[in-house]
Amino acid sequence: MMKFPRRNFALALIPLLAACAHAPQQVAATTPTPASRASLDQIVETPKLALPKVAMTDNMLYEFLLGDIAAQRNQPKLAAQAYLDLAKTTRDPRVARRAAQLAYESRDYDTAVESFKLWEELEPASPLAKQLYLSLLLSGGKLQEARPLLDEVLRADPASAGRTFTSTYPMAAHGTQDKSAILAWTIAVTHPYPDVAEGHWAVAQAAAAAGKQDLALAEIHRAVTLRPDWDVAAVFEAQLYLNSEPQKGLDLLKKFLDAHPENRELRLYYARALLNQKQFAAARDEFQRLLDDRPDSPDLAFAVALISMQMGEYDRAEKELQQALNKGGRDESTVHYYLAQLNEARKDDAAALEHYRLVKEGEYGYAARLREVALLDKAGKLDEALDALHRAVAKNDEQRVQLIMIDAQLLRENKKYETSYQVLAEGLKKFPENPDLLYQTAMAADKLDKVELFEKLIRKLMKISPDNAHAYNALGYSLLDRKVRIKEAMKLVEKAYQLEPDDAAITDSMGWGYYLMGNLDESLKFLNRAFAANPDPEIAAHLGEVMWMHGDKAGARKIWTDSAKANPDSEALKAVMKRFIP
Repeated sequence: MMKFPRRNFALALIPLLAACAHAPQQVAATTPTPASRASLDQIVETPKLALPKVAMTDNMLYEFLLGDIAAQRNQPKLAAQAYLDLAKTTRDPRVARRAAQLAYESRDYDTAVESFKLWEELEPASPLAKQLYLSLLLSGGKLQEARPLLDEVLRADPASAGRTFTSTYPMAAHGTQDKSAILAWTIAVTHPYPDVAEGHWAVAQAAAAAGKQDLALAEIHRAVTLRPDWDVAAVFEAQLYLNSEPQKGLDLLKKFLDAHPENRELRLYYARALLNQKQFAAARDEFQRLLDDRPDSPDLAFAVALISMQMGEYDRAEKELQQALNKGGRDESTVHYYLAQLNEARKDDAAALEHYRLVKEGEYGYAARLREVALLDKAGKLDEALDALHRAVAKNDEQRVQLIMIDAQLLRENKKYETSYQVLAEGLKKFPENPDLLYQTAMAADKLDKVELFEKLIRKLMKISPDNAHAYNALGYSLLDRKVRIKEAMKLVEKAYQLEPDDAAITDSMGWGYYLMGNLDESLKFLNRAFAANPDPEIAAHLGEVMWMHGDKAGARKIWTDSAKANPDSEALKAVMKRFIP
């Protein structure tokens, strides 16, 4: 039976359900956004600004007009520079604020830094100026320049230190690649605030990023102790343990969840963490609890069904998949694909085929067509299998080549060797450099005794893929099998063996080559190794022949007869036994 690519639901389940197994939303960095840029114009500062007394000059008027016209014509860099020049001249904080806004919008980092610095200098009482200037420095990786400004912000509002740490650390981490430097900086800026949980959270984050696991665990535990109801810290502590001591991490999540049973986001994260650890029964319980709270959720119903499939509870899984199908929302083709997989696991090929045929093109369309082809071929329905194969829609060249080779394989296994070769040859015209197509076309040519074409294609493959062990083995074994150019054949086989010494087919070729060269001892050594790795009937035929010629006729008879019982249709065994056993 042909070996079709198959997406096994047992293997596909975990990435499907756990791909989004992220922690509950972490605190976000407060990098200036369009909304915060708008606030530059809207905010009313207190106390009143100390405005300079500057007489308007013609040159100033020109700069104002230049800046406004440039802004209107979508030339933010020119506008920012004009307003920065005006701010330097006038020392007016309003102009500096406008220059900072325009510079930020222009994404000109150096001009933005200069503008924000000037604005903060001219308007030192403005928390907005300090915060945005601090954000800009951190996002640009200027940790040491940002440090005194951050200290000012913290001293001005110590009650908000926690919020400040949770906003500044992500910006610092994003702006600097040196993890050790970020860790040292974070420790330094949080040190004066030992009772602020968010400070310890920030140090834990930096320590984990720098590979300091013990420090990260100690700091996050301190954060959890200071703020036992903070889910972000509790989840991060669990995450750290999930990487090293999974059960401890799960226990921490469960403990927090028991104290906060209403936290649905955390329960979903816990369910996915259980799934990642292959604790399927417990994971299903948590997904089921979420589903009980939201009975109309098709995604939760689908998750519960897939876990039931993983657990081998097919009746329950089928019921749950049907419920997910009835709820809508979840792509029907996806549900039908897994219903088909379920029925394949039950050995109900007819039901599986019915569901595969209901899978439309999409994420599972291609895989469903290949499974449909495999099941039809298994049932001996070649024409229907070929029709299903030709309906498969390939999304890329890799899949297009795969369809060609499956088409040829179907024909070859049904002894349509010439047609199989023609399919491959046509495919090779479209993909002349594809190594897999070259190899398969060469082997099909060899099967039809197109010896010169076979060698031409294999040598082209060697040139394209000089480390392709099977190419060297194919040509070497072909020469050995025809008992021509034996020395050249052995060099090719030895090259293949150097590349893949554990491949049973190549080891068999080595043994057969030594046999043809008259070295029976070396031949037996290689053939015994090959047969132990893969009791293939052709290897059995070779091993038995060498054993017979070595004097162990009883051993040869046993190898052949045992292999013939397991492989009654083997032409190689029939031929060798006919030659040696009357």
